[in-house]
Order: sequence, then C-alpha cells, then structure tokens
Amino acid sequence: MGQIDDLADRYVEDWAALNPTGATYVGIAGHDDRTDDLSPEGFEAQAELTRRTITELDVLEPEHESDQVAKDAMLERLGLELATYDAGYSKSALSVITSGLHGLRGVFDVMPTDSEQAVANIAARLNAFDHAVEQYKTTLREELDAGRVSARAQLLAVAEQCDAWTDPARDDFFHGLVRRLDSSGALASELERGAAAATAATAGFASFLREELAPRGREKEAAGLERYELASQYFLGAKVDLQETYLWGFAELDRLEREMDVCAAAIAGSGAPVAKAVEMLDADPARRIPGKEAFRDWMQSLADKAIADLNGTHFDIEEPARKIECCLTPTSDGGIYYTGPSEDFSRPGRMWWAVPEGITEFSTWREVTTVYHEGVPGHHLQVSQTLLRADRLNRWQRLLCWCSGHGEGWALYAERLMDELGYLEDPGDRLGMLDAQALRACRVIVDIGMHLELEIPRDNPFGFHPGERWTPELGWEFLRAHTRMAEEVLRFEWKRYLGWPGQAPSYKVGERIWLQARAETKQRKGADFDLKEFHRDALNLGSLGLDPLRKALGRL
Repeated sequence: MGQIDDLADRYVEDWAALNPTGATYVGIAGHDDRTDDLSPEGFEAQAELTRRTITELDVLEPEHESDQVAKDAMLERLGLELATYDAGYSKSALSVITSGLHGLRGVFDVMPTDSEQAVANIAARLNAFDHAVEQYKTTLREELDAGRVSARAQLLAVAEQCDAWTDPARDDFFHGLVRRLDSSGALASELERGAAAATAATAGFASFLREELAPRGREKEAAGLERYELASQYFLGAKVDLQETYLWGFAELDRLEREMDVCAAAIAGSGAPVAKAVEMLDADPARRIPGKEAFRDWMQSLADKAIADLNGTHFDIEEPARKIECCLTPTSDGGIYYTGPSEDFSRPGRMWWAVPEGITEFSTWREVTTVYHEGVPGHHLQVSQTLLRADRLNRWQRLLCWCSGHGEGWALYAERLMDELGYLEDPGDRLGMLDAQALRACRVIVDIGMHLELEIPRDNPFGFHPGERWTPELGWEFLRAHTRMAEEVLRFEWKRYLGWPGQAPSYKVGERIWLQARAETKQRKGADFDLKEFHRDALNLGSLGLDPLRKALGRL
C-alpha cells in the first residue's frame, strides 16, 4: 500500500470514532454501543477531520493508476462534503428522509441481535438516545439563531413521523424493537428503560419541531439556485447544465410514455390507454400477492433467481455476494432501500421495504424491476463487488465512498440492462420498468423545476400548465398525472424531493451519464469492446463521482 491508501485507511478509523452510528451502518466493528455527537462541536470535529485529510491528500503524488483513482475520488467527495458544511447546509438540513434523528433511529434496523453482547449494545444506544437528541436540539437552535432552518412543511412532516414512531397503535418503534429481542434480568430492564427514554425523547423532538422550529421555518421549500447547484454536484459527482437537464427530462419522459403506449397495446389491445393496461394488470390474480410477508418472500425468490442466472454469464459474482436478504422495515415510512453487507460479510446485504399504512396487497408487475434495482445487478452487486476488492481499493473506497449519481445511476442502468438482456419480455413487467423510469424522469423535471421555480416550457409535450412557474402543488399534480404509484407511496416521494434538493434527479441523470460512459468506451474500443468486461472494469473502480468515473474509464 502507498501513502494515499495509508491516509485513506487512517481517515476511516478517525471517521468511525466520530461517527459510531455510521460505523455500524457500513459494518465497522467496535462502535455499536455509542451514538454520534450531534452537538455543534461534534459537527465541527467531523469537518476538521475532512479539512485535515484534504490538506494531507492534496500534496501526495499518485504512484500508479489505482492511486490516481483513489486520490481523485477522495478529493472530489470530501471536497464537496466540506463545501456543503462551510455553506451552512449540513447542520440545519432536516427532512422526511434524512436528518440527525433519522440516523439515530435507523441504525437500530441494521444492528446485530444474535448475541448477549449485541443486545447489550442496543440497550446502551437506547439509553444514550435522549442525550444525542438533546445535542441535536442544541445544534438546530444554534442554526436557527443564525438564520439557517429547514422549510416549515418539512419540519411538520418530520414531527408526524415522530408521532408514528412513538404511537403504540402505529409503529411503536422502540418498544417494538425491545419486544423482538431475546433478553432477561438486568439486561431486559435496561432495554425497557432505554426504549421508554428513546420514545419520550422522540416525542419531545416532535414537540420541539412544532413549537420552536416550525414557527420560524422557511415558508418556501424551494432551495434556490446557489444551494441547488452545490447539491446537484454533490449528489451527481458531476457538474451538469441544469437548464439543459431540465428540458431533457421532458423529452425523456415523453419517450418513455410512448414506449408505455406500445406495452399497453400488447396488454389490452391496439389503441388501449396505459390506464386500461394498468387496470388489467392490477386485477390479474396471478400478479397480486396478499400480505406483506408473502410479498417479501416473492422478492427474495426473484432476487435469488437473478443472482443464479447472472452469475457466470453476464457477471462473475463472488460467493459472499451471492446472498441477499429481503426484509420488511419496522416503520411504515422510508420507501424501498438497500443496506450493504458488513465489512466481513457476517451481515449480508439487505433489500428493505417500508410498507405504508393501509397497503395490504401488492402488484408484482410493478416491482420486478425494483428487485433488479436493489439487488442484482443493481445495488447489491455494485456494493458487494466494491467491498470485495481489497486487492485494489483502499478501506475508504470500499466502506465510505458513496455518490448517489454513481450508485443510483448504476441501479437504474441495471434495470434497463435487464430489459436489454431479455428479462423483461413480459409486457406487464416491462410496463412496470417503464413506469419506474418515468417516475425518475418526472423527478428530474419536478425537482429542478420546483427548487429553481422555473417556468414550465410553453411547448412542453404534455400541455401541462405552459408558461406557469413551478410550485409544490403543481409538482404534485404532475406526478399524479404521469405515474401509477399508490398515493401513499407517491406522497412520501413528493415530500422527499422537497426536503432533499438535488438527490432525486441523480437516478435518471446518473443513468444518463452511465449510458454515455458506456457509449464512449464502446466507441474508443471499437471491435474490442466487451459488455461484461466494461461492467467488471467500471465496478472495480468502486464508487466515485461521475466526472472522476468517466476520466478513469477513459484511461483504461
């Protein structure tokens, strides 16, 4: 290992000490009994580690190509993290999808439970929860006094999430967690005490949001150009022309809807509208599964089949990466997401499904492509292969480097790839893929449009409010008109966009850049281009910003 790898590995150790919940998320052992310091001083300690690492890294010279990739990736990621902190966004950002509180609560979903020590770690974290929440309140109050606060609508929506987490008739998260654990005696008492304290702290945080922050929260949810440009670059790892990307979103959605018309005709007959095809698919007993447990089992079966089919044909999947677990979340919010394996693979990669309240039946045609997105060849393959490349990637690259445009772009590319490979020949399954892609194209339009308050093109192909300025209300209307998701799921998506500027477009724009990178590589290599080799080489680079990715691919 060279100096760059040594620095990266030291950074991981220092970062894990400052981010014990983050260490648990990525599977670094030894920190499971502590919570993060969410005070202003805790945030500053993390920023200082980033500053120091950038300064040290900047003067190191790469010794070989893998060093160059590592240095480029690290400078790009850490540089944008620091820029976001210095701009005043990191500490005050709070939304329905991400905040200090979400990190504190969500880490319990991935903590081990299979030993007395593991359960004792959960008890320790539960009993430290209220202190961490008080630290976080101090930070948010300090940010509020400095004029940095999230939008009122997001603050109130998070308060509603806290209500659900603490309501015995709804999620009852902390007490429900304790009931699922095997414990007795003093440890059982510690768990009960911790669950009660964490529940009270979360309920108190909801009151804090409603009574202190929300009255002074921003009226507008729109981020504005300055913040949005930085957020877009952070989530993509690339600078894009936002106006061109916004207009491309309309063209891409129009293309997808024309393809959906073709699928609808195959399902419901020539000239049938997409709505008729959807109605027929939803009514088909062979495509419906009652009960969330049965639906989880269906996802598991399809995920396992994809791994078996693709291994040795289109990808070489190493043994530790051939296991994925499909799980139901203990809360009713959060959508579908993936968590990677622990560093030693003792905790496997997991696909999580948060079932919204009131949803009791599931349509398989909508979710075949979701399994490919979260599993193989999507996130699970990508994350696991990175984790297994200790021979060429340092520990920071394997554990901590994540760029949404790279990761979500790859996963959306993986959906399209499965269509190219013939796995979506059923017109219903293909319609599900196209509808999911259409949602991501809508995200490009609505996210950029709402946060920059752009004018809706007068010649847009849908005749949608031409010449008007985007508002959250118009964003909701557009999403409802162009997607077929359940209203409960879509409403969460909509709130998520408003509170997390720049992240939602990273899926479709990331896929666009992945496709461009593949085309560039194919043109450069000509007859020597091999698709399996391209995928292997690209994933072997690990996660990195999309601009560094294209540069690295250009040197292969």
